Formats: sequence, structure tokens, C-alpha cells
Amino acid sequence: MLVRTVRLLPLITSHHLHHSCAPSPGQILGQRVVYSAAAAAAAAASRGLRSMEPLKAAQDLQVPATNSSSTADGASLTPTDTQTKQEDSPPPVGLLPGETVVKEGKAAILFPSANEVFYNPVQEFNRDLTCAVITEFARDLLAQRGVKVVVPGEKERVVVSLSEDTNEADAQTEEKNGAEEPAVTAVVGERCERGLRVLEGLAASGLRSVRFALEVPGLQSVTANDFSVKAAALIARNAEYNKVNHLLKSSCRDASMLMYEMRGKKERYDVIDLDPYGSPAGFLDAAVQAVSEGGLLCITCTDMAVMAGNSGETCYSKYGAVSIKAKYCHEMALRIILHSLDQRAGVHQRYIQPLLSVSVDFYIRVFVRVFTGQATVKNSASKQALVYNCVGCGSFYLQRMGRRTTNGKHMKYSAATGPPVGPVCEHCGQRHQFGGPLWAEPIHDSSFVQKVLSAVSSNPSRFGTSKRIEGMLSMVTEELEDVPLYYTVDSLSSTIHCNTPPLLQFRSALLHAGHRVSLAHACKNAIKTDAPPAAIWDIMRCWEKLNPVKREKLSETSPAFKILSAEPIQEACFTVREDANPQSRKRHLTRFQENPQAFWGPKARAKSGGISSNLQDKRKKCQNKRKITDASQLKNFPCKKFKKGICNHGDRCCYSHDLKQTTEEKME
Repeated sequence: MLVRTVRLLPLITSHHLHHSCAPSPGQILGQRVVYSAAAAAAAAASRGLRSMEPLKAAQDLQVPATNSSSTADGASLTPTDTQTKQEDSPPPVGLLPGETVVKEGKAAILFPSANEVFYNPVQEFNRDLTCAVITEFARDLLAQRGVKVVVPGEKERVVVSLSEDTNEADAQTEEKNGAEEPAVTAVVGERCERGLRVLEGLAASGLRSVRFALEVPGLQSVTANDFSVKAAALIARNAEYNKVNHLLKSSCRDASMLMYEMRGKKERYDVIDLDPYGSPAGFLDAAVQAVSEGGLLCITCTDMAVMAGNSGETCYSKYGAVSIKAKYCHEMALRIILHSLDQRAGVHQRYIQPLLSVSVDFYIRVFVRVFTGQATVKNSASKQALVYNCVGCGSFYLQRMGRRTTNGKHMKYSAATGPPVGPVCEHCGQRHQFGGPLWAEPIHDSSFVQKVLSAVSSNPSRFGTSKRIEGMLSMVTEELEDVPLYYTVDSLSSTIHCNTPPLLQFRSALLHAGHRVSLAHACKNAIKTDAPPAAIWDIMRCWEKLNPVKREKLSETSPAFKILSAEPIQEACFTVREDANPQSRKRHLTRFQENPQAFWGPKARAKSGGISSNLQDKRKKCQNKRKITDASQLKNFPCKKFKKGICNHGDRCCYSHDLKQTTEEKME
């Protein structure tokens, strides 16, 4: 059967080439995927491999329709067989033993039951948000190329603007667009000659790329790459299963080498999506070179232990910045990855423009555009900052790494002056930690986020996580753009050992004092404000007077004693103001959802041999096994030396020598 299928390939290719007088490049790419997948499957079968074979896709493809078609070896296909192969449903690719179909969005993915190809269902929000962002990016970029993007289910597009000036500009733009209607219309599932070229560097099962092909309009091609041979074969089968061969092609390459080879100006990708298992640091240099002028980079980081301060030295080796443990660690992680991207882009005379940066669940996700400009790259130093964080009270200060001043039509660059703090904290007398450098400019583009929010709100049935996307983006639009990092109300209260003030009262006190304040999407009880730490601690001193603590129990060297020993300079007013409650909170939007499912965090890395189905049971059994307070509990664990025959303790051994009992426990 393998020989028969391989011999059929010339007829299949010939049929598809003659089906259209002028085949598109996307169709040719699709045929290459089928041919390479079938050849790889034949080679795999010769080695005795059975899983992930794309052979059935090649066998079920349609041949030229005749009453009696003959193959190269003389075998014939009856008309009944031909009619069966022409049916649209079920799809031509069948399930292999142990495979299941995973449905997400409009995609249906063949997925092995063993952990041979990585997949995490919890990141559906990540994939939904990416589809929404790329759609709006395509809408803006293709409009300049004379292409109109049509999204299914979208009746009338209404963009919510932030200012009156923006409204006037949008009105003029709409009038101009109405006068000059684009001659080309791009719809989902169809190849657009002027469309975007998309690369998913670490595709795994290809679910994200298949969703791009099925849900994002205005695409010229989608390349789904993975270094795993099994993953690449599965991507080819999933493309055939979802009938997107004309858009999606599978690639089995090293992601960095693939991007380095596409650095030419005419070969660059318009969109590059990197969602690695762990850190993306090894791919960033290639990514900032392989993306086109004004192109979009979508980067995911799941190594939050490193970026949130647990391993500052490791963070520096990967991203060129030292992370510190602080309440604002999640936003700091976002600013560290933006700093790393800007630094690597600057090496090649390029710079970044963040569109959207979010901290979600156990990972962070950034969407940035990359441009080229030697003059603008000079501003990079003034966009980065170091952070001084007090270990006692949590007050923080930013120190810019460069300074730029305008001198007429010229820009003058000079070194920054500092530091902004003394040897010890002026509020509690403790020392400061030193972190960074990090990105100190806005991490969102408000106008772009408004477009994405309006599109998702007007078409909620498009994504399964539309409610959460709407809540998240609503909070993003409410954040103070020019205020890096944040405080948390509970940590401020914990520092002086008093009751936590209600969020609305604390926000109202800041507003009464003449400061700006907002919430933050990265933390539920976060406060972003332009008020200096001295004003914040004045408010907390006034709150402590209304809710006094037992000062006689405070140590004289504690931060609480130092802070409460000083009288507040300005009295705080805790009367709740109407503008203290943001719209996203008034509308009860889904801003911080509960855990989606049990064991919902990062999944295990894909392994060639798969992973047993009772992994969670094994984890439950083995967890906390080293936290034993009673020595008698050690009898529940087998003696490793006894298994090897070298235990000399006999009955005095604290571990079990009953191998039969331990074997029965394993079988259970």
C-alpha cells in the first residue's frame, strides 16, 4: 500500500496543477506539504513507526474523475470509490489509534492521547486574543494596500475613541475610506495576494496556525514550524483535516535558523508568533530581524519564576535585566521582556512599538510592532529605567538610564543623573534593592486596544473567551499609561499591621489629594498612581488613626514603627467619590476569572515516549513526601539499598523491606 500511495502522488500533483490554469503559490505550497508529509510517512513506516503518519491523507486525496481510473501499478478505482472521496464530510484524514479530536474555535485538531505533541487547553484565551489582535492589525495594514477585511458576524464596526480630537480624525478617515472603497475584499479561509505572511515558529500540533487560517481574514500564507518530526507530520495532517492546505504549510526546521534565513526585506514575515515552552530568549534576536517593516511580533513567556524575581541572575542572563521579588513583579516581567526586545532590535537599527502587553494566568503575552530608524533608536536609552525597591515598606523609585532634551529642531542626548534615593529609605530606614533595566514607556497603544475591544464587543460569538477578553481589555484601557508599576492595598496595610482599607475609599483618598489613580490588569487589588510614596504613606497614617494598631507591640526597628512615628503632612479624605469606581468594575465585567480547571497551570513538556495517563495520581502520591515529621512514616517507602541487596540494617532499617507491599501499591 505504501508503494501504491507513493506512485499515486504524480497523478495527484498533476491533477491539482491542471485544475487551475494559473495555480496560486499557496496551492503549490499546499501540494509540497502533502508530498513531503507522505514521503516522511513512507520513510517512517520503513523504520516501523506507526504514529503520526500522514499517509492516509495522501491515500484519500481525489484523483481525476473518470469512470475507471488506473494507477501506475495497474490498480483501478471504481466510480463508487471516486464518489466517496469527493464527499466533503467526513474530512479525508482519519484518526490513528489513540488519537482524539480537539475542537477550539473553528478548528478541529487531531491530537494524540500521549504527550508526544504539546497542547494546553487553558491557553484558549491566549489564542483567542491573538486572533483578535492579528485581525485588527491586518485591517489597519491591508487598508494601506487597498484591501478591505471582512470578518464573519461583524455587522457594523464602531470604534470607541478616547478623545474628541480622535473622534474628528476618525470621522475624516471614515469619509476618506467611504470615498475610496478598496477594490479587493479579504475573507477568512481564502488566500489574499496582498495579504499577510504569518509564521508560527513553535507550532506543536498546529492548532494556532489552523485557527489563523480559519478565523483571520487577509492572509497570504501561514507557516507552521516545529523542530519535532512528529509535530510537523501532525501539522500537515491537521491542515488537511481542516482543508486549509492552500493557506497553511508545515515546516520541520529550527525556528531560529528559519527566521535568520528570512531576514531579506522581500522575504520577511508580516506576523511572527512565538509561544515556546519556557523562555523565548533564544529566538528574540532572529525574530526582530525576520519581521517586516512595521510587522507584528507576538511573544509569550511562561518562565515566570525567573521573570518574577525567584532567579534574578538567570533573568539577567536571558533578558539582560535583574528581576526582583515585589508585589508588582508581573508588570515588571512585562517591562523586562519589552526591554529585551528593544535592546535586541536596537542592535540592528530597529525599535519596537508596544501595542498590547498582558499578564494572564501563569504567563505573559506581548504584541509589538518593529520599525527601522537610526534616529529613533537613539531614544532607546531614555526609554529604559532602573528600579530602586525598599525591602522594608515596598516603596519604589525609577531611575531613567538616559536623558534627552529638545534644543530647537535638534535632540540632545546625555547621561541621566541620580540616584533618586538616599543610602536608606526615608520612610522606614531600610535598604533598597536594585533591579532592571526595564521598559519605562507605555506598554499599550490605547487607540489600537480600543479597536480590538470594539471588535470583540460587537461580535461576542466569534470567540469562546470573548467575555474575558472584553473585561481584560477594558481594564487595560483604564490603566494610567505613563505610570510604571503599582502598589497593592493589602501589602501597604501589612507593612503597618493595620486593617486593609476598602479599595474605593483608598482610591477616593488619592483623588481627593489631587492625584491620578487607576487599577491594573496584572493584579486584582493593585493601585497605579502618580502620587509619590510620601503621599501614599500619609494616607495610610490617616487610615491607621481611624483603625489604630497596638503600637506597644511594634519593634522600634520595624518599618511599621518608623512610618507611624511620623505625623501625616496632609490629612486624607476617605469619602467615596463617583469617579473612584471604574467602568469595568461597575459593569461587573469578567476581569479576574477563577481557576478554569484542576491542575490548570503549565503542562508537562512533550516527550517522545508519551506520558502515562495516571500522572496526576502519581503527583498526588509523591507530593510532600519529604515533609515527614514522624519517623514511623518512613516505613511507607521502600528501601532502595534493600532492592540492590546492600542494606545492612535489617529490621532496624527505617524504610520498608516489604517489596510485595510496595509492588501492590504501584499496581493500584
